[in-house]
Amino acid sequence: MEQLKFGVVGAAGRGSGFFTAITCNSRARLEALCDVNEDGLAATAAQVGVTKTYVDYERMMDEAGIDVVIIGTPMPFHTPMAIAALQRGIHVMSEVPAAVSLEEAHDLVLAAKKSRAQYMMAENYCYMRPNVLVRAIARAGLFGEMYFAEGEYLHELKELNEITKWRRKWQTGINGNTYPTHSLGPLLQWMGQRVVSVLCTGAGHHYRDPRGDEYENEDSTTVLCRTDRGGLIQLRLDMLSNRPHNMTYYSLQGTTGCYEAPRGLGDREKIWLQGRCEGMEWMPLEDLAEEFLPEEWLRPSAEQLEAGHGGGDYLEVQDFIRAILDGTPPPTGIHEAMDMTLPGLVSQQSITQGGVWLDVPDSRLW
Repeated sequence: MEQLKFGVVGAAGRGSGFFTAITCNSRARLEALCDVNEDGLAATAAQVGVTKTYVDYERMMDEAGIDVVIIGTPMPFHTPMAIAALQRGIHVMSEVPAAVSLEEAHDLVLAAKKSRAQYMMAENYCYMRPNVLVRAIARAGLFGEMYFAEGEYLHELKELNEITKWRRKWQTGINGNTYPTHSLGPLLQWMGQRVVSVLCTGAGHHYRDPRGDEYENEDSTTVLCRTDRGGLIQLRLDMLSNRPHNMTYYSLQGTTGCYEAPRGLGDREKIWLQGRCEGMEWMPLEDLAEEFLPEEWLRPSAEQLEAGHGGGDYLEVQDFIRAILDGTPPPTGIHEAMDMTLPGLVSQQSITQGGVWLDVPDSRLW
């Protein structure tokens, strides 16, 4: 049986969240770890019994004999690290977003096209149980023609900015939607549509960092997205406002059904489907679980439940292993990754131009 050898970069931090998904799969092996935090790297390696450790990413790729690398580093390193691996024929699973600029995104797509290796973006929110259930219902046609959706990522992180300092530049140091894929990814899978143009505007600046500097990112930004089928998607990003978190709010509207995620304070996932609900009354989304959820969510393994992001960190690794060894397309391959990443990058241009509509490129044409 073929066994894929995995290397993980960012192993003493975010990358460690993928260890269980690798070690519990008989077709995968955790072969090497890399991190610039030498003390954290040594402690992490000792915990999981990995002897190949590196503080230099290129050395790990050239010396460790790995087949796959998982990139769990800060945002600005995702693209250069992915390109370096693809050029060596090493399969890549990258944390989100795929790129931090349109130029990077273009270079990454070209590298993926030229490489014999596969690329997958680790958008774990697409794997969360409610999102998987809504996707299955949407693909069964029960929402009818889907024409409107919302996604919100409300995550106050002013203190976290000072701990993971890269966030201060790459998440709250740029205006517009700097972190779109968690909100947008599930919606695109539900609707089966691509964003073709965006408009971004913001609510102004009301907070300063501990040095007294105003955050470049406006406190709440809204992106309107027009899709290739005439649909409308609304994205809200807020990483600065003083408020409780709500990082997984979604809604979906179709001609014969609609869905809303919880807002908090006892709320739960709810759905209305024509012909399945009494009149115009909501029903709990969970009532449809037995009919529509895949087996992996009806009877999840202990390893899956222990993994981060609602089991997403586990399931996406299993999908990537199948993609490499069995030839099944990765659910979030290079173009799907671009579909989720590019609208955010273009939104950053829109808001600096006063909130104008701008076209979003299609990476399939690059």
